[in-house]
Amino acid sequence: MSQMSFERPKVDGAFAALRADLIHDDGPRISTMRNYRFAILQYDPREEFALRAHAHRLVADLQSHGWVTLTVSLHRLMLDRLRALGDDQLARIAAMERSLADRGHPRALNYLAGKVVRLLEGPEGIAADCARIVTDFVEAHPDQADRTLVLVGRAGALYPFLRTSALLKHLDGRTRNVPVVLLYPGERKHEAGLSFMGVLDPDRDYRPRIYS
Repeated sequence: MSQMSFERPKVDGAFAALRADLIHDDGPRISTMRNYRFAILQYDPREEFALRAHAHRLVADLQSHGWVTLTVSLHRLMLDRLRALGDDQLARIAAMERSLADRGHPRALNYLAGKVVRLLEGPEGIAADCARIVTDFVEAHPDQADRTLVLVGRAGALYPFLRTSALLKHLDGRTRNVPVVLLYPGERKHEAGLSFMGVLDPDRDYRPRIYS
């Protein structure tokens, strides 16, 4: 029988580097900017389940050392906003999108995006929901700012309706300056370019450090 070799997921190294910077002797060092404690952990969308396992282990490890952690699901926040429209309006949107798609109409996705994007974008969109959750969590642990980690995940659910660079822009200044790490499914292009889900054109509008 031939010997089998298994390539370790790249996300292994990204999490190792992130953990080392979080537990640094001088406090979390995920950013070179004192008042901007955001970072991005980029991973191949095909490694989604490996990513979740690593995130779970990191959270358990930090908690065992006295940290408090919060995981925010962008997928859940998006679904909450959609459900807030009410069953009738959701049914009408779904019926129209299905009708356009069944006829092979090229506007089917554009129609759906037009309905969804307006719920998610801007400072009062999904960024506001995320900021509120983080703020409430920080206020519940007022003495733990330097031993707090917020992981923002399930970003793939936003594709193709919202770029994550826009989300981070609207979160800036609204997270009480605790370490926030966005788990980013996509491809790294050059030093600071990221392609969301490996499909969209590379976005270079990112200030945070990128772990990959």
